[in-house]
Amino acid sequence: MQGGNQTATVIALCSMKDFNLAQETCQLAIRDVGGLEVLINLLDTDEVKCKIGSLKILKEISHNPQIRRNIVDLGGLPIMVNILDSPHKILKCLAAETIANVAKFRRARRAVRQHGGITKLVALLDCRQTSTDSTQFSLYETRNVEVARCGALALWSCSKSYANKEAIRKAGGIPLLARLLKTSHESMLIPVVGTLQECASEESYRAVIKAERIIENLVKNLNSENEQLQEHCAMAIYQCAEDEETRDLVRMHGGLKTLASLLSNTDNKERLAAVTGAIWKCSISKKNVTKFREYKVIETLVGLLTDQPEEVLVNVVGALGECCQEYENRVIVRKCGGIQPLVNLLVGVNQALLVNVTKAVGACAAEPESMM
Repeated sequence: MQGGNQTATVIALCSMKDFNLAQETCQLAIRDVGGLEVLINLLDTDEVKCKIGSLKILKEISHNPQIRRNIVDLGGLPIMVNILDSPHKILKCLAAETIANVAKFRRARRAVRQHGGITKLVALLDCRQTSTDSTQFSLYETRNVEVARCGALALWSCSKSYANKEAIRKAGGIPLLARLLKTSHESMLIPVVGTLQECASEESYRAVIKAERIIENLVKNLNSENEQLQEHCAMAIYQCAEDEETRDLVRMHGGLKTLASLLSNTDNKERLAAVTGAIWKCSISKKNVTKFREYKVIETLVGLLTDQPEEVLVNVVGALGECCQEYENRVIVRKCGGIQPLVNLLVGVNQALLVNVTKAVGACAAEPESMM
């Protein structure tokens, strides 16, 4: 790769791609013989084929945490950020996907922002049709959708930091994410919802999310067959449902019934934590609690008080604490045998769990038989 002309370099890149780049030994071997410097230098050339070959390799090996740090140390991120302006869609995609892998730690996320990467990544989300030739439409649209998907992937990684969330908002990212949320491309929806879920932890975002009517699309995508998509939608609802209007919107669009049905599948613990979290926050509203009682959610929650990870328990107990503000629900918890497992949870050390358990026990104790 170092010594040859363009053709020799491309052939060398293809030969390197034939190795199993998912294997750590291959990843570190490339680094140890000075390959990372060469690959990053190739990104600065004018040869499109060399850039594509180099990015294809960097995209694969940057799943390795050590390699990510080496790429940042060698100044690879500013060069990748510049490639996001390229007229070649395949280059934009590969650069964005590599940034998505590299920006998994704080210093990398900061570097992307400082070199203007957030604005460029937000621009990739705009995949509206600009070709007028209808025969070109499907291919053109497919490529644009792929560019937007890769942009969303990179933004998802970058959105783990507060300053980047602000930068995404200022660059007009929310309306574009809202538009992408209406697509039927599942591969696109996961990073889009993932980014929204990260950003919804900020109050300034929650207002925009409401204004862009994102909640109804989150509820719609809860019905997807894809468990990862369901998890991120539930997580985004959990973040947004701090707000009363959002809780009402979830109910109005039929989200409570979907959340109730997702409770019955307890194998996927990450999804279960997200779903129970969304149920907890939604149950702050009395009208929602009435619906949950109708869907037999309280009985199901009592069944989840044992043999679950702490992040699930915090949410389950939180939801029961809200539901047990009403007499009928306190009776249901007692009749389902919920008092004993709740009392058993009072001996833990997890503070968030203890706060919720004491609230739930206190609410139950307002009913004389439960008090006994």
